[in-house]
Amino acid sequence: MSVTSTTPPPVVQKEDSMLRQKAMIAANYTALSEARDKGRKVVSTFVPGNLNELLMCFDLVRNLPEINALQNGLRKKSGRYIVEAERNGHSEDVCAYVKADLGMMLSGTGPAGAPLPAPDVLLLSYTGCFTFMKWFELVRQEYDCETVMLHVPYQGDGTITSNMRDYVVKQLKEDVIPTLERVSGVKFDIDRLRGYLAESAKAEDDLVWVLQSARRRPSPIDAYFGGVYYIGPIFTAFRGTAETSAYYAVLREEVADRLAAAKGPTTPEGELADERYRLVVEGPPPWSNFREFWKMFYDEGAVVVASTYTKVGGLYDFGFRHDPEHPLESLADYCLGCYTNLDLPTRVDILCRYLEDYDADGLLINSVKSCNSFSAGQLLMLREVEARTGRPGAFIETDLVDPRYFSPANVKNRLESYFQMIAQKRGRAAH
Repeated sequence: MSVTSTTPPPVVQKEDSMLRQKAMIAANYTALSEARDKGRKVVSTFVPGNLNELLMCFDLVRNLPEINALQNGLRKKSGRYIVEAERNGHSEDVCAYVKADLGMMLSGTGPAGAPLPAPDVLLLSYTGCFTFMKWFELVRQEYDCETVMLHVPYQGDGTITSNMRDYVVKQLKEDVIPTLERVSGVKFDIDRLRGYLAESAKAEDDLVWVLQSARRRPSPIDAYFGGVYYIGPIFTAFRGTAETSAYYAVLREEVADRLAAAKGPTTPEGELADERYRLVVEGPPPWSNFREFWKMFYDEGAVVVASTYTKVGGLYDFGFRHDPEHPLESLADYCLGCYTNLDLPTRVDILCRYLEDYDADGLLINSVKSCNSFSAGQLLMLREVEARTGRPGAFIETDLVDPRYFSPANVKNRLESYFQMIAQKRGRAAH
């Protein structure tokens, strides 16, 4: 008689802030699934240039296709959705987010299990990623709904001019707001918008404090893996709400407690007690293998002290705040300030600054195979950062939510080689 040993799955360490965020995301999926029964209108929009405060002025339930793809990746569902989309004619080279979203639409279920409602309006508030435009064209064909495209000029020299701001504000006044009024049946109230923007600024202050706590040794946070949890509410369907302000107040308190106790970041494996390497990371994580990827860093004692992916929805640590005194201009600056809307020299400047300000050992680039918006020019950026800072860089390649492009052995070998390089460089410096 044989006895089968059953090992319980490891317990993931979670703090109050993570539980709060999980509940917020679940509540939004519930609101989406109940929208039709409650007579509410639905908008689909994206994370970069997210106009959440404006959308709340029209009582619209917010659906974010990127977040759906991300959530399906974390839930190990995205692989089959991508294959289904490819069977329906979409190329292997198409953004994995797009295919995961279209495959999910074909399945008829959302990330939380319940079907997602058809959108009443599509709002594209960031046009720096051409794929976003094609993505919404495909969704519009499927649902035949209203679509509004906000054209956002590219920051070709890393600055926002008054002409660029005025151009975006003009579109908000003449195109975006009238369309949202017509779809929702709700009249725009600028004072309501001001109230939401004031809440946003409050949350943004706390987020920046949390992110900048990584300047300390040991860092109390991981600004990449942990950071994607921290940015979740503020980059998606919750920014501008009192609930989000409360979330960031709790998060700040948790991090302050870890700082006072000189503790490292909380990870799914437990506290990282031995900080051996400090990194800056460029590029999104592979959501379909997120925990496995994170554990590779944990096992090596590597902490990410700054990352660019956590700035795709706002470069708050460089001073931007939503401003209730200049509501539409503030929204324009937010759209214009997306990280991937910046020219490569500005992105290099940011990376160099992070390496210096956070006393990092080097730069790691995780290049995403199907995301040209983030990945274009990354090797050039890596070489320039190395030349300017004298700190070693490394380059790996995975994908957003396509598990076929995550090779655990290859990624692990490259990371181990990189950490050995850092250790050798330290040894030479000591002599």
